[in-house]
Amino acid sequence: MSGRLPTTTIALVAGLLLTAATQAQPPGPGGPPPAPRSPREAAQVDITGYWVALVTEDWLWRMVTPPKGDVTSVPVNPNGRRVANAWDRERDIANGEQCKAFGAAGLMRQPLRLHITWEGNDTLRIDTDAGQQTRLLHFAANTTAAAAPSWQGNSTAEWTRAVAGFDMRMVFGSPKDLPQGPLQASLKVNTNQLRAGYLRKNGVPYSDSTQLTEYFSRVATAGNDYLTVLSIVRDPVYLSSPFLTSSQFKREPDAAKWNPSPCQTAAPQPKGG
Repeated sequence: MSGRLPTTTIALVAGLLLTAATQAQPPGPGGPPPAPRSPREAAQVDITGYWVALVTEDWLWRMVTPPKGDVTSVPVNPNGRRVANAWDRERDIANGEQCKAFGAAGLMRQPLRLHITWEGNDTLRIDTDAGQQTRLLHFAANTTAAAAPSWQGNSTAEWTRAVAGFDMRMVFGSPKDLPQGPLQASLKVNTNQLRAGYLRKNGVPYSDSTQLTEYFSRVATAGNDYLTVLSIVRDPVYLSSPFLTSSQFKREPDAAKWNPSPCQTAAPQPKGG
């Protein structure tokens, strides 16, 4: 009996070896593309966890309810000023609209805590203690439009490396208690389908035509983690130009200080008080 294998057997073994070798090696230029990663797997930075707002600016308009009609630094047009001057806190309460100051366009300026988690691999979830709000940030390829306008609207997210048209250092500044140097955005969020709400607790309005763009950045320094949110509010109804703010948050180790409370707005401060 000959020691040589039949030609057909040699061909079969060679084919199996070639297949195994191909599967063991990463795909070359002509090979199949790698399987797409989920947004969670592709995350450029981890922003999950508990965060507390650092109110380092605009204290008089964020920590308390400003006087009625105070629209300082908000680029409201005459229509927006008229609505702000007509604000009635008691009317909002009577109409069940206590959450108008807790909609997405004004929420992140509140003195609050955030709890950020992944809801599956395609959606980031932001819960707030103040107002007990939930924002769902859907990555664009997996977005389903909201059935109707809501306080938090419909948000689409994408990982990004830059903020087009903005110098991050000029926008964010460098407060002494925040990390120094340039900040680079890592998460961009666009939100629409919003219910009309307030940019501030004293009734400075935004309409249901508002488009909200946000950039979330995280910087770690000296053992602390900081989250900065650049917010750009565009509203053709009540604003004469985009309203741009930056809000800073510091990471907390756990939920020890997490204390959810419903939407509520304290009585406004008297003018000149």
